[in-house]
Amino acid sequence: MEPSSVLGPVGERVPDVERIAVLRANALGDFIFILPALEALRAAYPSAEIVLLGAPWHAKLWRDRPGPVDRVLVVPPAPGIREPGPEEPPSELGDFLAAAREERFDLALQLHGGGANSNPIIAGLGARVTAGLRAEDAPPLDRWIRYVYYQHEVIRYLEAVALVGAAAVTITPALAVTDADRAEARAVLGEPARPRVTLHPGATDTRRRWPPERFGEVARALAGDGYEVLVTGTPAERETVDEVVAAAGVPVRPQVGTLSLGGLAAAYSGCALVVSNDTGPLHLAAAVGAPTVGVYWIGNLINGATPLRVRHRPIASWTTHCPVCGIDCTRDIYPHRPGGGECPHRDSFVADVPTAEVVEAARELLAG
Repeated sequence: MEPSSVLGPVGERVPDVERIAVLRANALGDFIFILPALEALRAAYPSAEIVLLGAPWHAKLWRDRPGPVDRVLVVPPAPGIREPGPEEPPSELGDFLAAAREERFDLALQLHGGGANSNPIIAGLGARVTAGLRAEDAPPLDRWIRYVYYQHEVIRYLEAVALVGAAAVTITPALAVTDADRAEARAVLGEPARPRVTLHPGATDTRRRWPPERFGEVARALAGDGYEVLVTGTPAERETVDEVVAAAGVPVRPQVGTLSLGGLAAAYSGCALVVSNDTGPLHLAAAVGAPTVGVYWIGNLINGATPLRVRHRPIASWTTHCPVCGIDCTRDIYPHRPGGGECPHRDSFVADVPTAEVVEAARELLAG
């Protein structure tokens, strides 16, 4: 091992590395978390090509965008890797791996999860050295560290790339906003007549959704303070956005599917504040420099909330028992502790967060 970095031991660098594959093909927030690890790889291997094995949306996001990803290879949908997109043509994982082996990767890194499904893909790339994470049910890599669920995601992946000599250079995810992004945001939103704030009330997991009426109360308070209020959402979240708009009772600007991911990044970068559930857009907003107030379930706060407080306020719900059946939902990964069980419900675990806490945090950040 080389001397320790600020995050602990750093392994030996692999010699003569020209091309590095990094597997991370899941959702937006998940990808934001590996940006510091990619920056560490870029610093350790400045002349190597870093190729992200990702989803179609990664390829669109990284087209002509400066940053630590040089190129994206779209990995086919597969169990535990990613779901197929709408109208996505079928493709075979075996064909993908055969073509990927022609790339002659020197390093292949699994930054995707525990590795039960992803480590075989990394092994199938034929790289000289493989490294990354390994849960108990996953096959080993050449260099690996144990996947332990409760660990901050940014630190998890920094420790993984340290296996191949890539010491951390930052713990703060950052994503560049391009001129094209800004032009799109201006074309859709116009120039702000007054400072903007954005609310994002959706989340794929309904247990992470703060009630829409609470977002409406926040919208009403901040509009009363003189801010222009946007409410963003995906097409699947249109109903939730409509509920927020109705609950606000004051003029706000819903933006459902009006912006590409790059345009959304630019819109957030121009905001005085973004208030959101714990979901991809919250982490995107922070990565492009917007102050944020995030509503988190306590377990997700451990894994995903920024440790920084000058510009960010994560607010935690301490609910651990299902509000419907009462099962302690923290026990499923602790088999030696009593009180757990299967819970089929998807009711919100963050509904107990008071509106006043979010409004106070928002106003404190907005005051500078």
